[in-house]
Amino acid sequence: MGAQIGLHCASYGYNVWLVDVSEEALERASQSHIQELEARVDKKQITTNEIKAILNRIHFTVDLKTGVSQADLVIEAVPEKLEVKRSVFAQLDQLCPSHTILATNSSSIRISLIEDATYRPDKVLNMHFYSIPWRRSIVELMRGTATSDETLEHVRQFALAIGLTPLTVLKESTGFIFNRVWRAIKKETLHLVDDSIASYEDVDRAWMILTGMPIGPFGMMDRVGLDIVRDIEMVYYQESGDESDLPPKLLLNKIKRGELGVKTGRGFYTYPNPVFQKASWLKEESSISC
Repeated sequence: MGAQIGLHCASYGYNVWLVDVSEEALERASQSHIQELEARVDKKQITTNEIKAILNRIHFTVDLKTGVSQADLVIEAVPEKLEVKRSVFAQLDQLCPSHTILATNSSSIRISLIEDATYRPDKVLNMHFYSIPWRRSIVELMRGTATSDETLEHVRQFALAIGLTPLTVLKESTGFIFNRVWRAIKKETLHLVDDSIASYEDVDRAWMILTGMPIGPFGMMDRVGLDIVRDIEMVYYQESGDESDLPPKLLLNKIKRGELGVKTGRGFYTYPNPVFQKASWLKEESSISC
């Protein structure tokens, strides 16, 4: 997500620094940018010269201080673990200029659980992007307990400037807006299969046929990363204490086998050419597979 957000901002003329602890991760991000931009050229959406201009706006570093020392806005996209995010925000608070706004792209963790790791609670907020933001052009904004109107408005205007529709969460909500709906779907579909009521293929077929979407819930979870899905489910469980909110064995077994989805080449489906993309797949029979 960090690589996607960075590319999207650079495509709209902004100077971007991508920071990661791994040189390899930064190299993968760079290659993904080139591939995406070349695909846009093939579709005649941009020119070759525009590729060069966009890439020249993106800088890579493993040194956090270098990456944020002149930032107006920092968008954190580290793993969905509260202690990791709090540590990163504490470091950002020390390294960023006093005016810098700090946003978390967390898909489930409320900023109020992070804000006191900083001395600028008025300048922190949730800024939740969706995967492939140039295709899913919304961003959800949610305040903490002290986020100022000025901070929220600055970020709202920035979202508009990069072609996104900002949606404001009116009061703190784990999962924000769409992810509360998606979480209910995700939880129910996982239990449908874990309880041997249906195969994941037939769940996806039902979803795809009835909604007209090109991908079902299990394909969507593969895209997110099954380990990330687990981490998000644990956020809900830690908040509720309800055992029904725990990730089911179906999901945990996939993760134990290293089948994390698109990023490992196998999750519920095999990648890069998942079977659900075949035109005939919606009509094929399937067997229960856990």
